[in-house]
Amino acid sequence: MPQPSRPKPPLVAADLDRLALRYVERFATTRARLAAYLVRKLRERGWAGEGPPDPEGVAERMADRGYVDDRAFAEMRVRSMARRGLGARRVAMALRHDGIDAEDSADLEAAIEADAFASALAFARRRRFGPFAAVPAERELHKKQVAAFLRAGHPPEIALRILRMEPGEEGDGALIAGHS
Repeated sequence: MPQPSRPKPPLVAADLDRLALRYVERFATTRARLAAYLVRKLRERGWAGEGPPDPEGVAERMADRGYVDDRAFAEMRVRSMARRGLGARRVAMALRHDGIDAEDSADLEAAIEADAFASALAFARRRRFGPFAAVPAERELHKKQVAAFLRAGHPPEIALRILRMEPGEEGDGALIAGHS
């Protein structure tokens, strides 16, 4: 019969540093996400160190040492979400959720806006909407497709423009791949 596991001892400052290092070696993260992880660990195990715990300070030290880079994380996240076909509004929401400050996300807004149409095309291709559909959409399906574009963070004018395109039609100067 297995022995019941003993509860882990409360954390001290060295434990917070060790947990933070272990976390950043396994995951790309932001200072805010790292601090939230450390707060969760403190809640689970408690604190036995001298003075109050400082998860934000630990996250800041990891950033100073180069283990955490909010800007690089944001750039990676923007590229990844654009490949998946998500729009600017949805990307901005994700960056806020990840704890990216307004300055870093504002710097990336121009890149997000520049790729808005290409991202929406990727979304349409993945979902087989508009020029990528096997058959043209009826009125009710068309409404649902517009709603899907909006939920993905794309503006309605781009969604409608793509849904009106014919198979093989050029969009922003590029022939749609796979349709001639």
